[in-house]
Amino acid sequence: MPDNAAEVTAAGIARLAGVGRAAVSNWRRRHADFPKPVGGTETSPTFALGDIERWLRAQGKLAEVPLRERVWQLLTGHPAGGAAALCQVGAVLLLVRDRPAVWQRLSEGADEQLAEMLPVALAPALTARLGETHPVCLPDPAGLGPTVPLLRGAAELAAELGPREAYEFLLGRHLDANPRQYTLTPPGPAALMAALAGLTPGQGAAVAPGGKGASGGRGAPDAPAAGAGTAGSVLDPASGTGGLLGAAGAAASVYAQERDPDLAALTALRLALGTDARARVAGGDSLRADAFPGTAVDAVVCHPPFNERNWGHDELAYDPRWEYGFPARTESELAWVQHALAHLRDGGTAVLLMPPAAASRRSGRRIRADLLRRGALRAVVALPAGAAPPYGIPLHLWVLRRPGAGQPPAPHVLLVDAAAAVAAPAEGPTAPGAATLGPAAQGAAAPSSGRGKLPWQTVRTTVLDAWHAFDREGAAPERPGVCRVLPVIELLDDDVDLAPARHLPPPATGGGIAELAAVRDRLTATLTRTAELTPAAPVRPRAEQTAADRRPMTTVGELARAGALVLKSGTTAAGGSFPVLTEQDVLAATGPSGPAGEGAEGEEPVLTEPGDVVVPLIGGGTVARVVDESTAGAALGRNLSLLRPDPDALDPWFLAGYLRGSANQRQASSYASTATRLDVRRLRLPRLPLADQRRYGERYRTLASFEESLRHAARLGEQLVRGLYDGLADGTVEPH
Repeated sequence: MPDNAAEVTAAGIARLAGVGRAAVSNWRRRHADFPKPVGGTETSPTFALGDIERWLRAQGKLAEVPLRERVWQLLTGHPAGGAAALCQVGAVLLLVRDRPAVWQRLSEGADEQLAEMLPVALAPALTARLGETHPVCLPDPAGLGPTVPLLRGAAELAAELGPREAYEFLLGRHLDANPRQYTLTPPGPAALMAALAGLTPGQGAAVAPGGKGASGGRGAPDAPAAGAGTAGSVLDPASGTGGLLGAAGAAASVYAQERDPDLAALTALRLALGTDARARVAGGDSLRADAFPGTAVDAVVCHPPFNERNWGHDELAYDPRWEYGFPARTESELAWVQHALAHLRDGGTAVLLMPPAAASRRSGRRIRADLLRRGALRAVVALPAGAAPPYGIPLHLWVLRRPGAGQPPAPHVLLVDAAAAVAAPAEGPTAPGAATLGPAAQGAAAPSSGRGKLPWQTVRTTVLDAWHAFDREGAAPERPGVCRVLPVIELLDDDVDLAPARHLPPPATGGGIAELAAVRDRLTATLTRTAELTPAAPVRPRAEQTAADRRPMTTVGELARAGALVLKSGTTAAGGSFPVLTEQDVLAATGPSGPAGEGAEGEEPVLTEPGDVVVPLIGGGTVARVVDESTAGAALGRNLSLLRPDPDALDPWFLAGYLRGSANQRQASSYASTATRLDVRRLRLPRLPLADQRRYGERYRTLASFEESLRHAARLGEQLVRGLYDGLADGTVEPH
């Protein structure tokens, strides 16, 4: 691939060399021959990619830039921006896949010839897959010259990975690099929505994020896979980059509309590369300018924009889609609900991700009432907070079905609160000597809100078991606090409030009186164990303190160079079948909770092994965890550093204990405007014989057990107090 004038940021340099950002900053300060910035800003400079490559090779820090990294740097440096570059790359990859002989002939010519002839070759390839009115703009030959190195590189990457995989890798990197630019639907909710709509992906099918602005979770999205779906036709009227359609699997026909023209083009190319279905994608606002009027599909999946006031209220007053009532200006979500129903065939299913306010705002009560009366609204599912952005609130899924002509309205509706199903009680007391970073079962708290922290298998099983039973039989087993089938007539009051939590019978207090007693017994046992583990605090004689102060010291960086340990950084790489150990898991001393399969496609994950020491890099906290057998094999997440000591040179508990020293971490930390970042290589520890290390290590292991016992006691105490408060309030616990 020819050299070029592409520019790379400090973060890109770190990625090329496989180091942290702090290392790049050190190189700039310590090496006078480090390339000078050629662009960017004073706080975020950019450097010439060719100069950086030559410098890294001269320093022995880089043998060759991986092809995927070179292509990514070319894409980020594209003068028209990453989205425009992805459109051109995607079109070329489609040509490479569908008409390889044409691309081979074009690529053999000079860059000027390729730029001139490429648009002519792309036009029929795009039309054959996407129809005459596709949203992908053909590049202008006059301005295509600077993009030719990128296009050639993308074709090389396609030969290495495959056209679909190459496009998914670049798209995933682009979405991950611009998180504030897109509103994302993570893989868990996307797959659940597809399953509720009756779209079951087959083996290896995508479970990709999608959303109102874009698709993609923490890392790369997956592509739509052929041969996976069950519906004849599927529509996403707010498709972003097509992630929800990817989670839905394949279908005979796929329709998508997106008002952002760049994202509409990315959706079209993603579907064209990822599935053999007949794909029709249009740009434009679906509410104001429906691109598929009169089209009826088997299923609709949609994550619409929330809380929009300017959705077309004034000009759409007499639109025929408002079968269930004209939405108020503040009820844009109910406009999307009726748009979805208008595009369903009789009996077709729509699943929409909705804000919880749409279930209870007074301005929408008449439309909600009519949806219930006519049997269009079949289920409302409350997801746990943290399922999708905005992560702080528990979003809802609405499952709708278009009533058939002459069919009596359904008399019942299903209400599910998945948040109640994932509230995990504390477990039994921690075993003596348990490792610092053990499984979640060692007293793990209830799942935290936020991306990657929810047990999606539990959520999925809870929701789908209830829905399938209800859809099949019109009834589902009642679970207090979790699931209930309710007669429609009971919801048709003045408020027509559809929030599931307000209609579900309360669960038994803390699992019942017997469970509260069991929690109290476990708490008593844990407190006893904690008292036994409470360490003594002997004072070292002053003379011994002075001798200890004179011990020779070393740093993690020196130990790494000497081969006493291996230092690795967490990545956004897909874990495949491996769960991901996240920064939050390390801080909370729980097992890996990140979902498998997230991250930038194609990168190799860093897998943990017993005896590894894991250190968070952000936040300035004094934390270092030793990996045990139950946590081994997890993929290391972002913002984590892994130290793998040579067992013949370093004891892992000795290493972890000294790394946790407050003064040690302070002197190895650097400070940015909003966060503290740890430079692991600067952490210090004394040079001691292995026998002495093990003596210290055993002491640190005992402290870790005491720390975990304290955590577990706090969780049990919180559970007992919460259960007693609830029991006194609902009368199941007597005051005496």
